[in-house]
Amino acid sequence: MPVQLNHTIVHATDKHRSAGFVAELLGLPAPKPYGPFLVVELANGVSLDYMDSDGPISPQHYAFLVTEAEFDEIFGRIRERNLPYWADPGRRRPGEINTRDGGRGVYWEDPDGHFLEILTVPYGGGA
Repeated sequence: MPVQLNHTIVHATDKHRSAGFVAELLGLPAPKPYGPFLVVELANGVSLDYMDSDGPISPQHYAFLVTEAEFDEIFGRIRERNLPYWADPGRRRPGEINTRDGGRGVYWEDPDGHFLEILTVPYGGGA
C-alpha cells in the first residue's frame, strides 16, 4: 500500500468555532467528536482533527483540491462572509483569485490565522 496522509491535528483557540468554520465554508459534514478532537472528514479519507490549545497558535497552511463547481460554492461563501482573500500566499494581491496552471485558486484565513487555500488544479498539473 502506498503511503497516504490519514489525519493531521489542527490547534485552535476554540475547536468548535474553527472546525465548524472550515466544515461550513468547504461544504463538508459537521465535525464529529473523537476523544479530545473535533474531526472534519475530507472526501479522500484524510481528516483535520481540531484540538483546543492553551498556548499560542502557530499558523499553518492547509490547501484543498476542489472541482470548479466546488470552487464556485466555497468562494461564494467566502465572499458572503466578507472574508479577506488573496490570490497569492504572500498576500500581495488582495481581493483577487489566481489562475495558475490553468485552474483557479484563492487563499484566506481561519479564526486562528491558519492560512487556507482552495485550488482547482494541483501545482504543476495544468496546461
